[in-house]
Amino acid sequence: MENQNVKDMVKQIFTEYLNVNGHRKTPERYAILDTIYSIDGHFDIDRLYSQMMNQENFRVSRATLYNTIILLINSRLIIKHQFGNSSQYEKSYDRETHHHQICTQCGAVTEFQNEALQNAIGSTRLSKFQLSHYSLYIYGVCSKCDRANKRKKVSNNNKKEK
Repeated sequence: MENQNVKDMVKQIFTEYLNVNGHRKTPERYAILDTIYSIDGHFDIDRLYSQMMNQENFRVSRATLYNTIILLINSRLIIKHQFGNSSQYEKSYDRETHHHQICTQCGAVTEFQNEALQNAIGSTRLSKFQLSHYSLYIYGVCSKCDRANKRKKVSNNNKKEK
C-alpha cells in the first residue's frame, strides 16, 4: 500500500510539473514514471528500456525514454549518477539519504548509510550556499575484487618461485 501511495504522489508531482512547464501529459510518460518507481535501486537506460519492452501495455522509443528522463530529473523525481563511465539513475522521492561505494575494478555500486557522515555534511557551513541535498561517491575496490586480487598475487608469486 505504501508503494502505491508513493506512486500516486509522484504522479501528482509530475502532473503539476508538466502543467506548469507546458509539457504534454502522455500515457507513455506516466508509464515510464510508474516503471521507474517499480525498480529497486539504480538503473540505466538499457535496463529501463528492457523493462518497458517486457510490459505489454507500453512500448516506448529510446528517444521518449531519454526525453522523459530529463523531465523527471528536472521535476526532481529521479537523480542521475555518473558512476565511472556509466550513467545510472534512481528514484529520489521519499528516499533516505544514502551514500555510494563504487568498485573501480568491477563497477559494482553499493549503497550505505552512515549517520556520522550525514551529520558532518549537514552541519558543515557552506559560504553563500544553502544545502538542499547531496550525493557522496566513494571509489575503491570491493571485497570480492580485493580477494581475487590477493589470490592472483599469491598465484603469481608461487609461479615466480618455481
